[in-house]
Amino acid sequence: MLAALARSATRRPRTVVLIWLLLLVLGLGFGTRVFGDLTSSVEDVPGSESVVTEERLAELTPDGEDFSAMVSGPDVESPRVRAQVDDAVADVRRQPGIAQVPDPYTTRGLVAQDGKALLVPVVLKGGLDDDAEEEAVGDAADRLREITAGDVAVSGGPLLGEQMGGRAQEDVAQAELITLPAVLVVLLLIFGGLRAAGLPLLVTVSGVAGAFLTLYGFSQFTEISVYAVQIVTMLGLGLAVDYALLMVIRFREERGKTEETGRTEERGKTQDVAQAVHATVAHAGRTVLFSGLTVAISLSGLVWFPSPFLRSMGLAAGAVVVVDMLAALTLLPALLALFGGKITPSGTKSRTKKAIWRRGRAASGAPAPEPGAFFARLALFSARRPLAVAGTAVAVLTFLALPAFGMRINIGDARQLPHDTEARQLYDTVREHYPAGTDTDPVQVLIGPGAEPDCEDKIRALPGIRSADSERLSDGTVLLELTPTGSVDGPAATRLVEQVRDLRGDEPVRVTGNAASLVDFRSMLAERAPWAVLTVLVALFALLFAFTGSLLLPLRTLATTLLSLGAALGVVVWVFQDGHAAGLLGGEGLGALSLTAPPLIIAIAFGLAMDYELFILSRMREAWLETGDHRAATVEGLRRSGRVVSCAALLLAIVFGGFMTGGFSPILQIGLGLTLAVLIDATVVRMFLVPATMTLLGRRAWWAPAPLRRIHQRYGLREAPTAAPVPVRQAPPSP
Repeated sequence: MLAALARSATRRPRTVVLIWLLLLVLGLGFGTRVFGDLTSSVEDVPGSESVVTEERLAELTPDGEDFSAMVSGPDVESPRVRAQVDDAVADVRRQPGIAQVPDPYTTRGLVAQDGKALLVPVVLKGGLDDDAEEEAVGDAADRLREITAGDVAVSGGPLLGEQMGGRAQEDVAQAELITLPAVLVVLLLIFGGLRAAGLPLLVTVSGVAGAFLTLYGFSQFTEISVYAVQIVTMLGLGLAVDYALLMVIRFREERGKTEETGRTEERGKTQDVAQAVHATVAHAGRTVLFSGLTVAISLSGLVWFPSPFLRSMGLAAGAVVVVDMLAALTLLPALLALFGGKITPSGTKSRTKKAIWRRGRAASGAPAPEPGAFFARLALFSARRPLAVAGTAVAVLTFLALPAFGMRINIGDARQLPHDTEARQLYDTVREHYPAGTDTDPVQVLIGPGAEPDCEDKIRALPGIRSADSERLSDGTVLLELTPTGSVDGPAATRLVEQVRDLRGDEPVRVTGNAASLVDFRSMLAERAPWAVLTVLVALFALLFAFTGSLLLPLRTLATTLLSLGAALGVVVWVFQDGHAAGLLGGEGLGALSLTAPPLIIAIAFGLAMDYELFILSRMREAWLETGDHRAATVEGLRRSGRVVSCAALLLAIVFGGFMTGGFSPILQIGLGLTLAVLIDATVVRMFLVPATMTLLGRRAWWAPAPLRRIHQRYGLREAPTAAPVPVRQAPPSP
């Protein structure tokens, strides 16, 4: 298959480029329509008690969702402020789609006791479709913002989700403006030329455009979260640069290798670009193929969950991985076939410097430096003291991972937004001028007809309730609204939901609200996560076995990857949940992580860690097949791959670090988690822990039982060897 792709790229490169150009136009022109079909809801679990109960409540009550406007100033009861507020309230009441707007001056509790703030709640009519609701909310919010006699902030209800999604997209746009030029500069430093540096960016743009087109197709059948755009951008940019970097570096190496051979053995012959492309696809292309499959499998675990948010994340991320992989295996070889002759082979520019260096070193009796010597020294350092290095690395990573065992997740509130946003300003003003619990959404309990007469009293008597109000609905159902102590989705609120559900027994009692949604989301994670993890691990084990032909290497790879992932997640918990140094990143400690962050950090970071592992293992395997010496293969593999892994990690860290330039807490959490995961994995794990554990395993690292070895020989994907391999007899495990 890879050979066929290479032949197609070199025989018909313009056709391949034209196809991708068409895909680029369709993706940017047609695929971006997905932006109009995005949803900002992340906590809903279809079929869960909270969702079903909310739908039932919508049928029984004439009113729909609500939002609020906050007017603040020195004296909100002054005639000037009152006149403008009264006019705005009257206008909003007359707008279509509005059910009611209470008079803030005559309704108890809406004017703050200190007279410096007032709330204007707006209740929408029930049964509005999405377009009608959006229009009603937009018109009412715009009219309330026209109040100039005080400071006005409008948020809550559907507006809060909109504002969070909008801020997320703003942060991503800002990150792209920062990261793309930075990535180009680093690529220029790596390759030393604009042609070679520009190829990864071309692959990146094509990959993201293709992913948008795929997402638009998915949006016709399922909901796509607004956060999917961020994931497509982050992952698409990072992986495309990774894969293109690996391919271009290998291409330059293949050209340089042949030129070097030509000088010593076949002087007068020039390098054939087509042959270099074929060799690149055969070797680096194999790694890209397996890498793309491993990342896609890691992310496919999200599709196991019924949550539209998680499922759309899995679809979005999987789409961009596959498109990036295909672009690296088809578009990039075609571009290399067209322009590769103008890309300087590896080592050409520094040949004169090396000759001078060798003469000077020879005069002093010191050996000349070899490419990758630094990484070879790192591998030798770990290979000479494997127990000490492995023990230290595991201890450090375990220590960093400890906070992750206390991780909590919640839906989050306006504190996730920066202080300059409307939602955050409204939140801060309520906290400053109103009693505790004013802005806390209640736990809504529906007590159906036929319940015991004392059922409501028993629920009211539960601990953790700040206030309770009840209303009898049209069919005799009682709506009991319980305002919990603490935040809307804090421990007291979720505990209250669980207590009501435990207390009800066989009574026709159902619970909904934000706290109930969070409880159902956590329950869904606990129920589905083991199956998702098991599926991913088994599939990755099979894929790694197909890649290496080893039984032990997949187990070692999964273990070290989980260590680096746990360390990154532990630091994120320590920063954003516990509040240590969060202010340095523009955030604050929230007592819990956003429920959007951990699943995405785990899925994406796990896939990227496997990505780097394959970069290194592919070179170690080549050296093992060439020499049959496990220690030499470990050192040589890291020498050959260390530069690629380090450059790729640097570029990904720039990409993910750019997403920490905004102020939206979930994006900050994801950006920090992925940046740390990449850096920890590319340094502590791949440069120290991997060579140490490979040394400890010895020849056993490449061992497999005879039946599995025969399966791999028959079905495993192999490339042509770079040199005639030394026959190596598979030995059973031995010290």
